[in-house]
Amino acid sequence: MAIVLSLSSLVGSMTDVGLFPAVIQHPQGGKDNYLNAAWWMGIGRALVVYALIFVSAPLLSQFYGDRNISGLLRVALLSTIFDGLLSPRSKLAQKEMKFSRWALISNGGALCGVLLTIILAFVLRSVWALAIGYFSENVFRCLFSFALCPGLPSLRWDHEAFRELWEFSKGMVGLAFLNLVFARTDIFVLGKMLSPAALGIYTMGVYLIQTPSNFLITVISSTLLPALAHVQTDKHRVNRVVSEAASLITLAGLPAMTMVCLCGSSLLTVAYGPRYAPAAGAFAFAAAVALFNTLNALLTTVFFACGRPALHRRAVAASAIVMLIVVYPACQRFGPTGGQMAALIAIVASYVLQVSRARQITGLPIFHFAHGIVPAAIVSAGIFLVGFGARSLGLTDKPLADISIATAACILAYILCVPSFTRIRTIASEQSTKVTSDSLRIS
Repeated sequence: MAIVLSLSSLVGSMTDVGLFPAVIQHPQGGKDNYLNAAWWMGIGRALVVYALIFVSAPLLSQFYGDRNISGLLRVALLSTIFDGLLSPRSKLAQKEMKFSRWALISNGGALCGVLLTIILAFVLRSVWALAIGYFSENVFRCLFSFALCPGLPSLRWDHEAFRELWEFSKGMVGLAFLNLVFARTDIFVLGKMLSPAALGIYTMGVYLIQTPSNFLITVISSTLLPALAHVQTDKHRVNRVVSEAASLITLAGLPAMTMVCLCGSSLLTVAYGPRYAPAAGAFAFAAAVALFNTLNALLTTVFFACGRPALHRRAVAASAIVMLIVVYPACQRFGPTGGQMAALIAIVASYVLQVSRARQITGLPIFHFAHGIVPAAIVSAGIFLVGFGARSLGLTDKPLADISIATAACILAYILCVPSFTRIRTIASEQSTKVTSDSLRIS
């Protein structure tokens, strides 16, 4: 199933044109003619993607030497069609920052899909439960979208709306594909080097980190994109929001990453069983990748809100190139852990480029943007010392004890970080007030 999802993402990403961000960023994107144009562009893309998958499925199945892959691809990727069929007005919910309504559509569909998958797992007891459950998520999302955001597409085509949406979207052409090269190359490489069981252990270990971090990134992007799009001409407000968010993510993420590194084997054992403990190395590196990916998402949102997605594409291209160069030798030298080592090197390269680009666009002050690193590093070092001391005393022999000690240290670290974040907010507020006063004085 890991191979199926990676292959399906590969085909889908090659035709992604970023219609959702285009509608949110465009000042007129909430009008019916723009929503209608975006819907027809989206369903056209979905049909093309599924046709490509349906035709190429037997060839991909033959490449991996597993005849089940062909049928699984054709079933799982029905999700693409239902994603294109979402109500045209569902995009309006996020643009107008009606996040509860969009959350019901997105997360409600996912929850129903997961519940159906669990039921089918007991009934079918095979990988087909995962394939059916995967496309059912978008079936439920489609139903919820029309229930909560009713509105049928019109047959009338507005060329002007299409042209303006495409003007933004063309900056995203190829972006999803480059993202996929970064995110899935390890699966393609390890899929040829490892047994299916070993690949499954690696994938499940990495997904235990990626699932909550991807959810967090989705929440951050969904919230900040429409907010920053409304104030995209006010660079000082944009910088203040991004700096505060980056500090909060660092203060929360670095201690959590340290905790995962300390007790990764125990977390995997409790979550899945002792058979998955060997994935602890990849699990730890995946936590570091997730932290940088989340910070990177903030800067990506700035580029999208300012109508400059092509700048993000360049950074992602750099991470994809680094990943392609590094991943194979890393996997050969370090095994499955090398897959996430390569991902960490690639995401750091992308992050450095994004920070540089953000400074050019908004004048992002690096000092305030990175202000949360020092206190987060100090408390994370404390967590590491506590964990190391507990191991020296033999207090972490049992997985639950190991997790409990690391969790307690992490909670204490968060308590210690609260004054730091309060101070950061005060500094950002004072800076914003000073800049506003200076601007008024100049005027």
